[in-house]
Amino acid sequence: MSPTFVVIIGLLGLAVGSFLNVAASRVPAGRSVVRPRSACPRCATPIAARDNIPIVSWLLLGRRCRACRVPIPARYPLMEALTAILFLAEALRFGWSEVLPAELVFTAGLLALAACDAEQFLLPRRLIYPTLGLTAACLLAAAAATGQWHRLGVTAACGVGAFAVFFALHWVRPAWLGFGDVRLAGLLGTGLGWLGPWHLVFALLAGSAAGLLVGIALMAAGRATRHTRLPFGAFLAAGALAAILVGAPVIHWYENVSDLYATGASLTTVRH
Repeated sequence: MSPTFVVIIGLLGLAVGSFLNVAASRVPAGRSVVRPRSACPRCATPIAARDNIPIVSWLLLGRRCRACRVPIPARYPLMEALTAILFLAEALRFGWSEVLPAELVFTAGLLALAACDAEQFLLPRRLIYPTLGLTAACLLAAAAATGQWHRLGVTAACGVGAFAVFFALHWVRPAWLGFGDVRLAGLLGTGLGWLGPWHLVFALLAGSAAGLLVGIALMAAGRATRHTRLPFGAFLAAGALAAILVGAPVIHWYENVSDLYATGASLTTVRH
């Protein structure tokens, strides 16, 4: 990639990360992400433009509000930095391709949803549905530009299939999954379906495994019990991001191992 492209993607990630902080703070409370302008949650002093530069302002202000000196949570610069890093990683993964805008939109939505779930155990529809709509629109544009309509069909099937499976699980045992997780499953299927069904499977397995390991670690440390609630949506989002960035080589390895096993089994059958 050209240096200019890298800089643009990095700056875009920082700007989007700053917006995601606003969305994660306001959407669960039913507030607009546009108005009023950003302000300190404690003293309500509007944040000046010079104090709203991603990461830099947080450092220059000594991690405190300029007016009341209340600490600014580290979540704000972390979200900005993480968004920029993931945007750059996906730019390296896909290059300047037709699918890159869809995956960037999908990633931004997942980060906001993960923050809401981790902090408030909520997966707001006002975040899921816009992310779903924008991701689908970008994938439709990618299909029109490349002629890969079959991939769009696989994407739709993955989205509907994941939603149906999670809906069934929710219907059988509502205590296992909230309906927000059901909606999130549909979003995951849509965002990952273009890459192939195995990417969706990878995301679900990785997210579930991560949640299980964290739960076991917390119980071992005495900080949780079997009944402690965990933000499952945040783990699914992490699994989806892992599927985007490292899913392809893992899936390729699995397919090679499966082919070798199938070949070995066939040779054994012939010998017998």
